Amino acid sequence: MLNDPLAEVRVILTAEGGSCARARQVVREAAASWGLSEDLVDDAQLVVTELVSNGIDHGEGPITLVVSRKAGGMLVEVHDESPAQPQLRPVDPSSPRGRGMQLVQALSVKWGTKPQNSGKVVWAQLEA
Repeated sequence: MLNDPLAEVRVILTAEGGSCARARQVVREAAASWGLSEDLVDDAQLVVTELVSNGIDHGEGPITLVVSRKAGGMLVEVHDESPAQPQLRPVDPSSPRGRGMQLVQALSVKWGTKPQNSGKVVWAQLEA
């Protein structure tokens, strides 16, 4: 299934810390089956950690992770049931938090959000 270049991997995650590790594993396995570079895998794992963490901290309900193969890379989508949009904030050097979306922006070719009937999708496209 994962060898199919058009394959999509979809996983439901609970809103708890262990879900970030599961999300990284899903991204790694999908990228490996698609023959994507190790550098892309590393960036995608960091991006998915930030997106899932935001879903846990600021979202509602279960989180759905969708990873899709795209020409030159992959698309990572995180769905949650909160309509609140992520905020790209200036970095506060005195705060240990608040850099997640800055990292997503820096590592992605592009990223964005899509409102849905029940919440939103935050997505990031990564390329080698």
